[in-house]
Amino acid sequence: MTEERLHILRATPQTCFWGFFDRSLPPVLTVRSGDIVEIETLTHQAGDAPDLTMDDTVRAVYEGIPPAQRGPGVHVMTGPIAVEGARPGDTLEVRILAMRPRFPYGTNIGAWWGYLYPEMKKERITIYHVDSASGYARAAFAYDYLHTPKYDAPGTIIPPERTKREKALDGVLVPLRPHFGVMGVAPKEAGKVNSIPPGDFGGNVDNWRVGPGATMYYPVFNDGALFYAGDPHAAEGDAELSGTAIESSHDGTLQLSVRRDLPIDAPLLETATHWYTHGFGADLDEAMRQAALRMVAFLERRFGLSRDDAYSLISVACDFGVTQVVDQRMGIHAGMPKSVFPPRS
Repeated sequence: MTEERLHILRATPQTCFWGFFDRSLPPVLTVRSGDIVEIETLTHQAGDAPDLTMDDTVRAVYEGIPPAQRGPGVHVMTGPIAVEGARPGDTLEVRILAMRPRFPYGTNIGAWWGYLYPEMKKERITIYHVDSASGYARAAFAYDYLHTPKYDAPGTIIPPERTKREKALDGVLVPLRPHFGVMGVAPKEAGKVNSIPPGDFGGNVDNWRVGPGATMYYPVFNDGALFYAGDPHAAEGDAELSGTAIESSHDGTLQLSVRRDLPIDAPLLETATHWYTHGFGADLDEAMRQAALRMVAFLERRFGLSRDDAYSLISVACDFGVTQVVDQRMGIHAGMPKSVFPPRS
């Protein structure tokens, strides 16, 4: 068995792309199956508190990728990474071994695309202090954003002197849930694909369980898989209701492996306790049906259940949750506990 190699992939204007996925992008790194990558990922919201969430590396990417090369989405991705031997029909296994915040701060937005914006009728930014040692985040301050961000280019930098910073959430502790909001492989279709809605290739799935200790599986649509990661988060609740998580640049340690024994057609998540399928749709009904049908198919393939048995098991043991409602295509995840399949003697 070949020993895995360690690679380091820095975030630079040459190794990052912004706001889209495109299968024609050339790889910035090529690895073998089983190799480990130390990867830097940056938040596209660093400009909300540039005095706290930007350094020379972040500024270089913000200044080195001009607005004309950003969009139609908003996320900064590092990659793509080609994995030798990966070909269409394979599965790319991505083990998340570790995540480390680049700064002790992150930002949350009550945004114009947030679920309750019609009721809140304003946008508000809350900056959180991220304390990895304690495992919690505290609000540092908040401010109302009055500068029509709907028309701002991705990566807008808000000078601190343009804001009125106020106390917020005094005495409240938020448990950290570090994870990658965006990971995936190059999509099947040609051309630029918006980074905001998730898809069968992964992308902006926004499941907070996609963090250290978890493994994501993606169907491969192009030679080399062309993997990327971005949109790092420090914490998020199911639904990501206000529009964002605690957006916070993170460095990660990932292991990339090609699998041919686990055929899938959409992102599949494995944690220590559960298997998760994902559904996406124009509304929650469509996303729910897709997540359920994908769980049925997974149980058939993985555990040899009949379709009828899988349907019964889902109803009595599987939990469904709202992954997010703010990414143009809404998301539902279906979680099947591994404990329903005890080891056979």
